[in-house]
Amino acid sequence: MSVIERNHVQTRGGGSRAMVFAHGFGCDQNMWRFVAPAFEGDFRTVLFDHVGAGRSDLAAYDAVKYGSLSGYADDLVEIGRELGLRGGVFVGHSVSAMIGVLASLKAPEMFESLVLVGPSPRYIDDGEYIGGFTATEIDELLASLDDNHMGWSATMAPVIMSNPDRPELSDELTNSFCRTDPEIAKAFAKVTFTSDNRADLPKVTARTLVLQCRDDIIASEEVGRYVNEQLPNSQLVVLEASGHCPNLSAPQQVVAAIRDFV
Repeated sequence: MSVIERNHVQTRGGGSRAMVFAHGFGCDQNMWRFVAPAFEGDFRTVLFDHVGAGRSDLAAYDAVKYGSLSGYADDLVEIGRELGLRGGVFVGHSVSAMIGVLASLKAPEMFESLVLVGPSPRYIDDGEYIGGFTATEIDELLASLDDNHMGWSATMAPVIMSNPDRPELSDELTNSFCRTDPEIAKAFAKVTFTSDNRADLPKVTARTLVLQCRDDIIASEEVGRYVNEQLPNSQLVVLEASGHCPNLSAPQQVVAAIRDFV
């Protein structure tokens, strides 16, 4: 099976440069449906599903390869090389922000710019670094997911989305979580919430935009500012939006910020 089929890669638009969109944990490329079309006039947009998500080939999942974010970054590089990408723009949400950082280090020619939406290089507090969660809290989160995937999804989605006046957004995220293969979801959650990519940030050469929501329980504004400070060529835009998924809850703000950046 080709990498295009494996990751259900979809390309649209006709621009000379590519803009690649990568989704977060428990989601798929459909989460970009309010953002990506806005760039089809100027870019060749590329959307894909991480192995284990959406319409990717579940048979391609390998616990060893995907036991770290590096395995997902290898897939991204493979997709980029298959499509002949050079000097493109990468847009990554949540955990895919760090996947994009790793991919840019593996293949610096592929992306001239990175857009990191709600990034966090480490979710667990460590000394003076405040990731937002204690190690015990992450252990409890992972244990809850392992014990009851459906219940965890229904409980966590509204917290992550954080737009109680728009329950349809939480419902969509819940359904997305529930569509993910439970065993793969558990493994990906562990990789996501226990990773530490702080040392990778200063190595990034691509110009970077950090998009941060004003109120995000998963990746706080403090974390967003840390990411911005650690990246050599970065700018921070704090969106007047709540929750961890502005690509769904505040897509017009996301589009405007990316357009100004590129």
